[in-house]
Amino acid sequence: MRQVVALALDGVMTFDLGCAVQAFRHGPDATGQSAGFEMRTCGLRPGPVWTPNGFDLGVEHGLAALETAEIVVVPGIALPTLAPPPEVLDALRAAAARGATMVSICVGAFVLAHAGLLDGRPATTHWGYCAEFARMFPAVRLRPEALYVDDGTVLSSAGLSAGLDLCLHLVRRELGAQAAADLARWNVTPPHREGGQAQYIPAAPPPRTEAGALAATLSWAAANPAAVPDVPALAAHALMSERTFVRRFAALVGGTPRRWLDAQRTLRARQLLETTDLPVEVVAAQAGFGSVTALRGHLRAATGSTPAAYRRALRR
Repeated sequence: MRQVVALALDGVMTFDLGCAVQAFRHGPDATGQSAGFEMRTCGLRPGPVWTPNGFDLGVEHGLAALETAEIVVVPGIALPTLAPPPEVLDALRAAAARGATMVSICVGAFVLAHAGLLDGRPATTHWGYCAEFARMFPAVRLRPEALYVDDGTVLSSAGLSAGLDLCLHLVRRELGAQAAADLARWNVTPPHREGGQAQYIPAAPPPRTEAGALAATLSWAAANPAAVPDVPALAAHALMSERTFVRRFAALVGGTPRRWLDAQRTLRARQLLETTDLPVEVVAAQAGFGSVTALRGHLRAATGSTPAAYRRALRR
């Protein structure tokens, strides 16, 4: 039985903690107990733990529980940019130093990063916090697109429900594929989710430009990406030479017209996949891609997913 200890600090996100509970404490058998794991929850000290979810938790164990943990799970907290108390960071470092597997869920990655346990390692966190995380912890090799990252003794998940993906992965790693499949079936969730966190990041709207020569052209192209075969067509609509158009585009918008046009096509394809039942071939054509292969390549680059998987995940 692997000893799992979840660390519930003040401000703990109970959804994140619940992912660990469902994976390591409750199992798919008549007893309701998880096979292969024994899980406890600890806090800075025994007693009540404040949560931002409208209720408090009561924990029986303090940080001493981390001294025997083989797997330490750190859920997110409400104010992740604030460093936890020094004794918490010391306890996490000590657990990692003696070989415990360290796991963060969602913005729990901030806690591990505050302890220095992610320096030089790949890691991920909730997409909405990636920019702040990268600013605060430049030594971490942040992977914003990933649902979870397994770096051996240190694992991290993206936001919220990605914590369950990570916990299922850890069950698969420790107990095998069948155990993970049984647990996934019990939790009514796929054993393995396709794609990465990038597919859930809101697509950026067309850039706002200064009122002027490019505004009408970019609005037209964003609304009709299938009608724009290439950059020369954009330049012709703007009544400019291609060279002048590219120079003005760089000054007003930034980047290249080719990349911007591909982004508009990808945005249109995402909208069609989310809101229609059109065949993928029709989606590719209406988005302005020359082929389904081109659509797949650009969608995978933007979201880490295939058209079919993206539609299953985001279909409204």
